Amino acid sequence: MKGDSLPTLDDDVRFVRVVWTDNANIIRGKAIHRNGLAKYVTHGVGITAASQAMPAMYDAVIPETGLGPIGEIRLVPDFATLTTLPYAPGHARAMGDLLLDGEPWPLCPRSFLKRIAADAAQAGFEVKAGFENEFFLLQPTADGGFAPADETLFAATLAMDLARPVIDDIVDSLLAQKVPIELYYPESGPGQHELSAVCTTLTQAADWQVVFRETVHGCAARHGLKASFLPKVFAEKAGCGCHLHLSLWRDGENVFPDPGGPGGLSDIACSFVAGVLEHLPALAAVVAPSPNSYRRLQPHFWSGAYRCWGLDNREAAIRAPSSPSGDGSAHFELKTVDATANPYLAAGCVVAAGLDGIQRKLKLPPPVQVDPGSLSDVERASRNIETLPANLSEAIERLASDKVLVDALGPDLAKAFLAVRQAEWDAMKGYQLEDEVRLLLERY
Repeated sequence: MKGDSLPTLDDDVRFVRVVWTDNANIIRGKAIHRNGLAKYVTHGVGITAASQAMPAMYDAVIPETGLGPIGEIRLVPDFATLTTLPYAPGHARAMGDLLLDGEPWPLCPRSFLKRIAADAAQAGFEVKAGFENEFFLLQPTADGGFAPADETLFAATLAMDLARPVIDDIVDSLLAQKVPIELYYPESGPGQHELSAVCTTLTQAADWQVVFRETVHGCAARHGLKASFLPKVFAEKAGCGCHLHLSLWRDGENVFPDPGGPGGLSDIACSFVAGVLEHLPALAAVVAPSPNSYRRLQPHFWSGAYRCWGLDNREAAIRAPSSPSGDGSAHFELKTVDATANPYLAAGCVVAAGLDGIQRKLKLPPPVQVDPGSLSDVERASRNIETLPANLSEAIERLASDKVLVDALGPDLAKAFLAVRQAEWDAMKGYQLEDEVRLLLERY
């Protein structure tokens, strides 16, 4: 139901938030009071086109995006995504699409992902995806700073007990919004936790990622805590990833697994993964798009800092999980992604890269079954293993020169995205970690 009929609201709902994500992956929204909802059902609410020209640092237009004070875009609610917000009584939320003259605006991230899903369908595939989030729970300190909510270790049951009230609240709130949670455990960093949802359709996976971030922040706040998905908060501790899981389906059957294929992958899956690997240095600007991202993408932190793949290799950028039944790998995991990435752009660009691999019948190199960081430079070179871009500037250069990804994004979206992220690099390239954390902690 979108743009054609008035949704039924719970009696206590006063406002419906219509949300979108910008090129800096700030979740933004406009709220419509229930008494005025009928006025905005069909054509949505107006927002400035410059909303997609703002960086993470401040609300100011980056001129190089080509956007400015002229231009009105319609933010149209997709009422199929409408849900009440358990952590914000009296409010509901619907995902918004950005339309211009009644058609998808070329700079709309959600419309971009729908287009990529349609490209996959044209090639004969349905894409299923899921984001796997790590995040910190932090407590305010007397000096206005913050500290980890606990100092426990990976998977420690004590951490489960200490964080149980807020984790239970987060999970209950997600389930109430029909986001099915599958696994939970405390992660390696202090106060760090991981929750994963099941895989679903491509667009819904990105929608759920927005829901997830909002819900974790909202629930943490009502427990007196701060939540953050920032990739690197503590210099010598684990960072936060947002691993992307993907598989391809045809006629209701997963086409990824093949017990006889390399890593348990079929020929189609191998070409898809090969495409992602080939474009990964350029993809880095989309899936790890903050200057802070590159503090996380370091060897020996299980972050996917090397362009390679392996079977259950958590130091490789791409991991093919082994099947407990021996039937082959049913999906792959891209570990390089973090939650500063706009989920619609990240998922869409990864799929575009994979489809390019299928179209060109790219061959997947042999899996890497050692920690690539333990190899010498000569050994890595002989196996065509390279580190990903060292910083956002290098990643931006790689993306700007990647015709497949730029064409997939389209000229307007590519221009605006690159300009926003370039502005962030220019502003923060001299920052120390503490400066980045101070600025970005609550943005993500």
